Amino acid sequence: MEDYVCKIASLEEMNEKWNYEIEHSKSNKSNWIEWKKENIEHYQKGYLIPYYGILNGKIICEATANINPKIVQNSDMLVDTNRVYLSAFRTIEEYQGKGYFSKLMKFMLNDLKNKGYTKVTLGVEATDYKNKKIYEHYGFTEYLKKGVEKYPDSTNIDVEYYSKDISK
Repeated sequence: MEDYVCKIASLEEMNEKWNYEIEHSKSNKSNWIEWKKENIEHYQKGYLIPYYGILNGKIICEATANINPKIVQNSDMLVDTNRVYLSAFRTIEEYQGKGYFSKLMKFMLNDLKNKGYTKVTLGVEATDYKNKKIYEHYGFTEYLKKGVEKYPDSTNIDVEYYSKDISK
């Protein structure tokens, strides 16, 4: 019997997951190391909420709710007292397409709604049509704006931002 739990992550779980991402990254490891440092610091300051899906004790998927505009690039229209910016949607490859992330997304949106947020926003690379379709399926259909985000290694990416109402 599978034991799947959605929860807000602890600091220990965050360290475990970030170490996994650094170890398994196929891109610039220095970016992942910097993102880990920033995310741990932001968590400790209460600027974000990490949501994890854990199957039989193994962290298999995650999403982050950024609740402070100081930590979100291009934060105008993305984060305020009623809006939260979602990021870091990741599922370990062997668990993709099996509904685990959908359960995590539902858990996260319910939790954020219970915390008083009425809108959630996210960004997607302008040419990432696969993820755009997935986010549309989740109800992120209100186009907000375009922007450029910068990675720690100075790589720039073009991003489109979308919103979803969770007040109902």
